Amino acid sequence: MLSIDGELVGKPGTPEQARRRWAAMAGRSGQLVTGHAVLRLADGAVGRVAAGHAATTVHFGRPSEAELEAYVASGEPLHVAGGFTLDGLGGWFVTGIEGDPSNVIGISLPLTRTLLRRGRRGRHRPLAPDRR
Repeated sequence: MLSIDGELVGKPGTPEQARRRWAAMAGRSGQLVTGHAVLRLADGAVGRVAAGHAATTVHFGRPSEAELEAYVASGEPLHVAGGFTLDGLGGWFVTGIEGDPSNVIGISLPLTRTLLRRGRRGRHRPLAPDRR
């Protein structure tokens, strides 16, 4: 979810809502918050649960009316949280971020790593190259 001035905004869903959303976000900053959970199964039942969230501050530019119309016409902002993407066409209108970029793209890799460690109860196996 994207929070702008304490208001949570989800996926716009319609071109009209995407335009309104961008009118409110242009030149401002918001916090994108993503939650993840890792479940460890034992004999088909949930054994251990590790959950958490990550927040990244996103700074938005001021797209021109023509740029915004082209972006909305692409359909991209209609079905994504906050009405923008960092790794797609919406990235043109993001002037910067503070925090984890993978959190904005969809899954916070540092948070996921932390949760996997918790779910393993300390039996962490670091990533290693394939040694075939």
